[in-house]
Amino acid sequence: MRLRKVKDASEIIEASSYLILNPEEYKGKYNTLFNNSNPIQIEIGMGKGDFIYNKALTYPNINFIGIEKFDSVIVRAVQKLEGTNLPNLKLIRMDALDIDKVFDKEIDTIYLNFSDPWPKNRHALRRLTSPIFLEKYDHIFKGDKHIVQKTDNRNLFEYSLCSLVEYGYKICKISLDLYKDEEYLKDNIQTEYEKRFSSKGDTIYMGDYIKM
Repeated sequence: MRLRKVKDASEIIEASSYLILNPEEYKGKYNTLFNNSNPIQIEIGMGKGDFIYNKALTYPNINFIGIEKFDSVIVRAVQKLEGTNLPNLKLIRMDALDIDKVFDKEIDTIYLNFSDPWPKNRHALRRLTSPIFLEKYDHIFKGDKHIVQKTDNRNLFEYSLCSLVEYGYKICKISLDLYKDEEYLKDNIQTEYEKRFSSKGDTIYMGDYIKM
């Protein structure tokens, strides 16, 4: 479900110091944007920004970039960040299909949190764990390829597990009910959807994958 449109959303977003207006110009050199050589982790589909904000707050020696396609969503994150100062956090407004146009061998980890499941079979290739996207991710990882996924959608989780393993990823961690796995839950940072779903008792699935 999409949020209501916010008046002047585009202007609000583009006025934010967190937004990268011209991400293509930093392709292969995001270290110059952050002015350090710290690892870079990205969240594709950042929603209203709770996860990426708290990640940046918790890990100041890691650089984070939140990616979101829709103005009506990313504007909420921008509004939350107003008045804050997190030099290790940036936002990009873009379609994930263009991800290999703005990054080049510089990303350490990709987070896929509660992505659109695209439930119909004919839309399977639109899923962020489909081979189309996994091939794009190959071009943006700096070294080992590391993807962490959380979802409440079992079909998407099963599809992703198969897709990633078939593509050569190995399973580092897996949970069929994150909120019953205390070992994994202790370091967990929630998203907005996750807070809502877990409060209702919905099952949250988590997979942590790596490809050498």
